[in-house]
Amino acid sequence: MKKLFVHLPFAGILLALYFWAGNTTNPYDEGIFLSLLVIYAIWITYQFATPMVARYLTERALKQENATHFLLLWRVLWIGCGLIFAGVSFSGSIASVGISAAFLAMVFGWSLQGPVTGIAAWLMVIARHPFRIGDRIIISGMTGDVVDINFSHIILNQVGGTVTGEELSGRTVMIPNSILFQQVIVNYTHDSPYILDELQVVISNRSDSAQAKEILIQAASEVTADIIRETGEIPFVRVEISDKGIILRLRYKTKVQERQRITSDIMDIIIREIGNPDVKVEFSNAPKESLNPPKKDEGVSQGNPATAGASTSSTPRVAGSSQSQESGEEA
Repeated sequence: MKKLFVHLPFAGILLALYFWAGNTTNPYDEGIFLSLLVIYAIWITYQFATPMVARYLTERALKQENATHFLLLWRVLWIGCGLIFAGVSFSGSIASVGISAAFLAMVFGWSLQGPVTGIAAWLMVIARHPFRIGDRIIISGMTGDVVDINFSHIILNQVGGTVTGEELSGRTVMIPNSILFQQVIVNYTHDSPYILDELQVVISNRSDSAQAKEILIQAASEVTADIIRETGEIPFVRVEISDKGIILRLRYKTKVQERQRITSDIMDIIIREIGNPDVKVEFSNAPKESLNPPKKDEGVSQGNPATAGASTSSTPRVAGSSQSQESGEEA
């Protein structure tokens, strides 16, 4: 406010000179003083607005480099507007200054619609923070981790694309800022680094579903033990029936960036446990065999089953031959 009071006297002097020039015979006096008055007003506005804008950008800009570039663009725009309005004001008419301002705003808004919208979207991002650098988002059909946000583009490290699932592909995707006002943005990590994930397992109808649920929950609890301690949310299972069999939907909290690894580790444990012969659970595509095959007798050979079967079936033939021999001797 002190600076404002310092500038007010000089502005008052220029305004008085402008009105005085209106009564002189020289037609250029009024235009000269009006130009000086407009330039001075623009300069004062710039001097007061710039520190506030710079402080705001320094506190909230995602990268200091972007804030520096914006302040440079800010300075150039003020200088350009000052020169244009000074030239228009030289006519000496305040009405022409207002008309010129409206016309310039319309021209710049139409011709620079894309860049202006991009800068406005960048300002919206740093003001509202719909996402930050490092967040995983879906925008315009693209999924990726945000690595940079500048005046013109959002830079993503693409997830998927070259592979199925959510693994980093290594490809860089550049999305124009101007579409931010027209697209739905999905942010995986806006409030928390964890999301709810699901792993589907289909077992046969003759499987023990209770035992299967226990296996799934234990596997998820083992792999996501640190996440459970952090969130306090334990895995759970939802059950459905379909033509394929019993559908078990294992749901658990997972880290966004490690989603694929965690899913794979859980599935490894499930496959290993279901493969245990003491477990009465089988996948829906398992062969139609008994879940609990009978154990082999101790007297039966533990080698090739075909050999064991052959030795067992040969016994009656041997007994039959002995009886024939005894009957011959009696005769």
